[in-house]
Amino acid sequence: MTEHSGRMQASPQLKADLLAAIPSLRAFAVSLSGNPDRADDLVQETLVKAWSNLGSFLEGTNLSAWLFTILRNIYYSEYRKRRREVADSEGTIAARLATAPEQTGHMDFLDFRAALQKLPADQREALVLIGASGMSYEEAASICHCAVGTMKSRVNRARNRLAELLSISSTSDFSSDANWQTGMDSLIHGTRYSRASGE
Repeated sequence: MTEHSGRMQASPQLKADLLAAIPSLRAFAVSLSGNPDRADDLVQETLVKAWSNLGSFLEGTNLSAWLFTILRNIYYSEYRKRRREVADSEGTIAARLATAPEQTGHMDFLDFRAALQKLPADQREALVLIGASGMSYEEAASICHCAVGTMKSRVNRARNRLAELLSISSTSDFSSDANWQTGMDSLIHGTRYSRASGE
């Protein structure tokens, strides 16, 4: 970063890294909020806040962890403010707006997403950070402000509960799509998801 006319300017690499983080931020935001539109808003708010506070970021440190922490803080701050709103936790309002899916893989995904939303927030958050985002336990624990052992316990409980909710013992119980099975393996059985092999 360089200072230009009294303002901090981001390096081209930092700008590229910010853009590259968007898909992971969005996935994390969807897992927290359960709503793709709200997730987009959270990602946008995160990027605006990060951009306006670039001076507090030390280039070369873990940008993803910094961004995930900002997103998580925004979500929980707003969550505390919105507690009095009527929630659609059962998805009844959303179900009336949705059209019935035509493909088995899509149905499996909907079942998975519904089961993921039934997990306690701390377990869902841990599972997405470790299983889907590919972070280490140490990075995820730092983002969630908890001990590494606590993070491991949350992930283990989340994986077990998710398998129970979905009544599955292996990924073959789901769609035959290779990408879907790779993602499920990482979330249910703890294998590390790699974007190179998973996309």
